[in-house]
Amino acid sequence: MFFIMNIIGLLAFAVVGSFKAIKEGLDLFGITVLGTMTALGGGITRDLLVNNIPNALKSITDMTVALVGVWLAIVLYKIFKGEFKNRYFILIPDAVGLSAFTTTGAIIAYNAEVSFFGIVILATLTGIGGGVISDVLLGKIPTVLRDDFYASCSIIGAVAFYLAIQSGVSLNSSAFICSVVVLMIRILAILYNWRLPKFS
Repeated sequence: MFFIMNIIGLLAFAVVGSFKAIKEGLDLFGITVLGTMTALGGGITRDLLVNNIPNALKSITDMTVALVGVWLAIVLYKIFKGEFKNRYFILIPDAVGLSAFTTTGAIIAYNAEVSFFGIVILATLTGIGGGVISDVLLGKIPTVLRDDFYASCSIIGAVAFYLAIQSGVSLNSSAFICSVVVLMIRILAILYNWRLPKFS
């Protein structure tokens, strides 16, 4: 389950990061950097927090898949350039990536035998980390900090994962529950424009 979710997350976030770079007018190098960092940033942060050498540095698979995602984004942009301004062009693959990476973060956290809060934090960081890094590289306040119902989806998914595990559900089934919960809540948030309250 981890391998499949990791591949899905890498591809989805590499595409999202590359789309962001294209939208900002970056060149091919900038597109590649932003695409790969969006794909790899959350997982690297997670691995460092559990005292592991980041998988992206140990295996050629993660970087290869991320680069394939960058290439795929460029091809999709060339084919669907006229549709590129449609917000769903970025939001849907981003929702898929958030779902997949929240799940991989929850699995790694569970295997590291951290607490309930550790599972929630690591799952959420894995899900949102790459997007935060890409926003910082673009000189923007990370979207997750100022608007949109985004990180909350990861938190809810991680809680669902923990509750499933504590109820005796298998790891793979708990991971599946986590991914479905995150994806469904994120899609609902996109469709109905959910926002957390502001106080300014």
